[in-house]
Amino acid sequence: MNNKAGSFLWNLRQFSTLVPTSRTMRLYPLGLCKPKIVHSNWNILNNSHNRMRSTDIFRYLFQDAFILKSDVGFQTKGISTLTTLRIDRLLYAKRLFFDSKHSLVSVDKFNGELKKVNLHHEVPSEDVLTKETKPNRISSRKLSEECNSLSDVLDAFTKAPTFPSSNYFTAMWTIAKRLSDDQKRFEKRLMFSHPAFNQLCEHMMREAKIIQYKYLLFSLYAIVKLGIPQNTLLVQTLLRVTQERINECDEICLSVLSSVLEVMEPCKNVHVLQMGFRILVDQQVWKIEDVFTLQVVMKCIGKDAPIALKRKLEMKALRELDRFSLLNSQRIFEVLAAMNHRSLVLLNECSKVVLDNIHGCPSKIIINILQSCKDLQYYNLDLFNGLADYVAATFDIWKLKKILFILILFENLGFRHVGLMDLFMKRIVEDPESLNMKNILSILHTYSSLNHVYKCQNKDLKGMLEELNASEDFFTVVDTQQFLEVMASALTGYLHSVSSENLLDAVYSFCLMNYFPLAPFNQLLQKDIISELLTSDDMKKNVHKLHILDTCLKLDDTVYLKDIALSLPQLPQELPPSHPNAKVAEVLSSLLGGEGYFSKDVHLPHNYHIDFEIRLDTNRNQVLPFSDVDTASATDIQRVAVLCVSRSAYCLGSSHPRGFLAMKMRHLNAMGFHVILVNNWEMDKLEMEDAITFLKTKIYSVEALPVAAVNLQST
Repeated sequence: MNNKAGSFLWNLRQFSTLVPTSRTMRLYPLGLCKPKIVHSNWNILNNSHNRMRSTDIFRYLFQDAFILKSDVGFQTKGISTLTTLRIDRLLYAKRLFFDSKHSLVSVDKFNGELKKVNLHHEVPSEDVLTKETKPNRISSRKLSEECNSLSDVLDAFTKAPTFPSSNYFTAMWTIAKRLSDDQKRFEKRLMFSHPAFNQLCEHMMREAKIIQYKYLLFSLYAIVKLGIPQNTLLVQTLLRVTQERINECDEICLSVLSSVLEVMEPCKNVHVLQMGFRILVDQQVWKIEDVFTLQVVMKCIGKDAPIALKRKLEMKALRELDRFSLLNSQRIFEVLAAMNHRSLVLLNECSKVVLDNIHGCPSKIIINILQSCKDLQYYNLDLFNGLADYVAATFDIWKLKKILFILILFENLGFRHVGLMDLFMKRIVEDPESLNMKNILSILHTYSSLNHVYKCQNKDLKGMLEELNASEDFFTVVDTQQFLEVMASALTGYLHSVSSENLLDAVYSFCLMNYFPLAPFNQLLQKDIISELLTSDDMKKNVHKLHILDTCLKLDDTVYLKDIALSLPQLPQELPPSHPNAKVAEVLSSLLGGEGYFSKDVHLPHNYHIDFEIRLDTNRNQVLPFSDVDTASATDIQRVAVLCVSRSAYCLGSSHPRGFLAMKMRHLNAMGFHVILVNNWEMDKLEMEDAITFLKTKIYSVEALPVAAVNLQST
């Protein structure tokens, strides 16, 4: 008897510490509320306002494993005033539970038997739950299988609420993932208006401190994905409890918590949780065994995480590199991009795995890899060629939209794959009806930026055939003019609806490709269109493109548009490079015999700038000093423009100039210059003697060079 009384008193003391205060809150739909907190020293056994016996309170609080009875409180005009409990210590089911007769049971073994203390009390007959009527615990998986809608889950909760409430939210999110977007929106509206929804939210808040941590995280993730606003009391309460219990996080919880943080919007509680998550990862990184969990954690850690933590995660990934599956190798690009951490060793090794298993690679994976390479500024020519070769080899099974998106990503990386771009041109020529305005702008920008068709311009068909000698690229050259005509015709069909900015972008792309369709140009050059462009928010960008358009009209072969004159604001002079190439100047001085034989930082009409100008005789055999040029006839002089260019001016891994450089070379030729390109990165590697030889082969004609120099040039 003494044992029973002692167990009873111990349980009462435990419960009295659990419920020290009460809060009266005005709970609006979805938990959107401003809590009105009324503090009171509420003793579970001595309360003049709540004359319930302790056994009644135990029954209401822990009915069906620690769930408050749903009808606590009262209704006032649709607003529920309820009493919520602040639990200051965790309550574990292994310490307190109830049998079918509502007896509080102490789970302490004494002489190998469980000691029960029956709390004899009288209760109304309708409140007595028997073993036969007590509902069975139901899993979220079973709920999602038996229910077809979110309302069905809430109906199941109304009939027999079971512990934990997180199962209902998880089941609803599982069902929502199966629905279409329209169905999902409709079901969410029904969910928010369901009479049991607020009740479920109340249960979830009460159970937050006693359910297993992983179920707390599952429910928080499901609640956010279901569209419950983040500023509601429900979400903020779960966030705070997640912070308080973060030390309970194991490897599985780390993965779930990463997913939770990924879908949460920034706020103070999320920021605090993010900081705690980083500290936890820093402590447990070497204990993570699952590669997938490691990658999920790396992706969630954030771009602004400390560099030391990023390097620690990188080292952990390198240790696990032998255990990487194909999917792990494909995902590491996206993971590192999310961290904003470029690990060349990881990227290089995983690139090899991707290329070795490229066949059957989904388009989504390819797009994610290319997007991540762009974000990380990772330029792997072998990887890009392998991906483009695969897309070209399986070209017929790809949709036009997917291929165009891949070409846009390649353009962002500065990569030009001739075979893939040729195949795409051919498809456009065969099926021009598939183009819309957005596609037209993207295609024109991509092809003009990479200068894919410029080299075929201004050549007659016979000359091109002789040059190609019936090579595999024959159809591309033949269809180049046709491709441009198809694009111009497609653009003309949208002239009635195209915006001024989009029209300017399209015409600018045509200018880079040295093609001038009349209809788009005539519409763009109208006074009202020009006036609109000069007063828009992007005026500086528009003025720059209009000046290039004006230059093309004056220097290129535009027979029908020669008489058009644009009145545009003056552009500032193109600034010379901040670090002029002193080595090239030194080489030219040694090669030509002094600085009097060349000029630096020359500004030309149409806002063009060249690094060095040299003047030779017409045979390019002899350099002329600038002092003697004034007396010479212009027809006896060959002006040479030396341009010092960076890698970004060429397509990746090639000497093919990109769109703007190609147009500048074309215009300099029209202005009477012979253009010489000097690659800065190559010149920096050469010794002075080799640099002099290199420029000599560039400046002078082959006939003017000695035999040794001729052999060098041919190699």
